[in-house]
Amino acid sequence: MSIWVDADACPVVIKEVLYRAADRTRTLITFVANQPLRVPPSPFLRTLRVAAGFDVADNEIVKRVEKGDLVITGDIPLAAEVLEKGAAALNPRGERYSPATIRERLTMRDFMDTMRASGIQSGGPAALSPRDRQQFANELDKWLQQR
Repeated sequence: MSIWVDADACPVVIKEVLYRAADRTRTLITFVANQPLRVPPSPFLRTLRVAAGFDVADNEIVKRVEKGDLVITGDIPLAAEVLEKGAAALNPRGERYSPATIRERLTMRDFMDTMRASGIQSGGPAALSPRDRQQFANELDKWLQQR
């Protein structure tokens, strides 16, 4: 089982948690992005550069992910697609998406897109906090222990 990271928007502190986890648990992690990435030397860390373009990295992850894999992403439509393939999805704030919650998350995302398109300023997400980082590390550890 592998971990796939939607790396273009993944915070550096989350990548650092993943680097340590890969070596500690001997788990293959692939960082997918449309720009060059640097990862520490490790037999368990890989990068996959894709062409620039809308959802190119997401589509590559969906194409390659397998049942039982984990995808790290804040992209809700990507999370929905990998859940459909039998993979798990975890966002950088430590929320594990599930088939029971993903529909609600998609609906809220679409609603917020509509609000922004109509000119209502909704602001962006809050900065990643130390608590978010700890929650991510805890959920990652749970997944790693379950596999």
